[in-house]
Amino acid sequence: MNAIEPRRGRAAVPVRRPLERRSHGWPDRLAARQFHKLLDRIDLGLEQGSLLAILPDGSRRLLGGRAAGPECEVHLLRWRALIRLIAGGSAGWYRAWARGEWTSPDPVPLFALFMANAANLGNVARPHGPARWIGRAFHWARRNSRKGSRRNIAYHYDLGNDFYQPWLDKGMHYSSGLFRDPDDRIESLERAQQRKVDAILDRLDIGDGDSLLEIGCGWGGLAEQAMARCPIRYDGLTLSVEQAHFARDRLGSGANIILRDYRDAQGQYDAIASVEMVEAVGQRYWPAYVGAIERLLRPGGRAAIQYILIDDAIFEGYARGADFIQTYIFPGGMLISESRFRALAEANGLEWRDVRRFGLHYAETLRRWRERFDRAVDRGWLPAGFDQHFVDLWRYYLMYCEGGFRGGTIDVAQVTLVKPA
Repeated sequence: MNAIEPRRGRAAVPVRRPLERRSHGWPDRLAARQFHKLLDRIDLGLEQGSLLAILPDGSRRLLGGRAAGPECEVHLLRWRALIRLIAGGSAGWYRAWARGEWTSPDPVPLFALFMANAANLGNVARPHGPARWIGRAFHWARRNSRKGSRRNIAYHYDLGNDFYQPWLDKGMHYSSGLFRDPDDRIESLERAQQRKVDAILDRLDIGDGDSLLEIGCGWGGLAEQAMARCPIRYDGLTLSVEQAHFARDRLGSGANIILRDYRDAQGQYDAIASVEMVEAVGQRYWPAYVGAIERLLRPGGRAAIQYILIDDAIFEGYARGADFIQTYIFPGGMLISESRFRALAEANGLEWRDVRRFGLHYAETLRRWRERFDRAVDRGWLPAGFDQHFVDLWRYYLMYCEGGFRGGTIDVAQVTLVKPA
C-alpha cells in the first residue's frame, strides 16, 4: 500500500497578529460593562489560583486569588476574544488567540487555571448556542466508524514520520513517559519512555513463546522493547500507513505489523497492550473496544491499558460539546470517563486491577516535546510544507495539553484488565 501524502498545514488558521487598542466612545464603554459582568462570572468560578487580566482599555483586573493555584497573566487585546470564548469554548478561545485577540507571556498556567477550576466555572468556557450544535454535528460527522477511523488516523498520524522524528524521543513514543520524578529535569525523555513501557510489560507478565497483541502499535517502540525481553509472537495493529512503514522497517520479520481495525482483529492472545489508543475511539465505540479486548484475550490473559481520563465531575459537560482538541487535532476523539469505562470492562467479565495515575509526568513529557519542537522549528528540521500557521497551531496544542495535566482535572493512568481463566 502506498503512503498517504498529507495535506501539510490543512488545519491552519490565520497567524496571530498584534492588534492596536482602539476606542469608539460610548458603544465601547457599554460593551465593556457587559464584558465585565462575564469577568465577574469567571472571577466567582476561580476558587484556586489567579488571573491578572490586562483589558483592551489598558486597565487591569485580578480574578480569583482566593487560594493557592496556577497564576497567570492574559492580555485581552479585543473584547471579541471573550465572545469567541463564550460561543465556542476552548475552540473559540484558540481562534481568538490565532487572530491576535489575546496573548499571554505563558499560556500554560492559564490552561492549568481553567482546568483546575473547570467544575466551578461550569459552562463559562464551553460552547453555547449555534456554535455548540455546529461543533457537535462536525464531531459526529467525523465519528470513528471503520471508514471514519482510517480518515481520522490519517489526519493526525500520517502527517509523516519526518514530521514527528525531530521532536519525539529516539524510541518514537507519542504517549506519556514515566519519570523517576517529574520535577527532575535531569533524567532524559528516552529513559522515561523506556520506564513507561517497562511498566506496561510488567503488568502483562509475558514469557518465552507467549503471544502479544498491541492495539495501536505506533512506530514500534513497545514491540521492540517487548521482543528484547524474551522470544514472543508479536502482532501490532495500526491504521496509520506511515507508522506501519516505519514499524516494519524497524522491527523486521520478527514482528507482524497489520493495517487493520481493532474491530476486525482475529485470534486469541496471552496478552494485549494498548497505550493511549482508546482516546481515539470515541464514546460511542467504547463497547466495541472493550469487547474486542475480551474476545481476543485467552482465558487467564491480561491486558495493560494506558489511557487519558477526564474528571467524572465535568465529563457530561465536556461530552456535550466539541473542544479544541477534537476540532483541530484529534477528530473523533474523546477522553475517558474512568467510571464509565471501568463499568464496561467489568460488564464484559474483565477484572479491573492496579490503577496507577501519573498526570504530572505527562505534563513534563509535553513540556519536553514543546522544547524539542521549538528547537526543530528553529533549526529547520521539520519537513518542507508546514507553514507558520500550522507550527503555531501545534505549539498551542502542546501548551494546551500541558496545562490540562497541570490543572489536575485531566490525568493519565495505567490499568490491568484480567480475563478470568
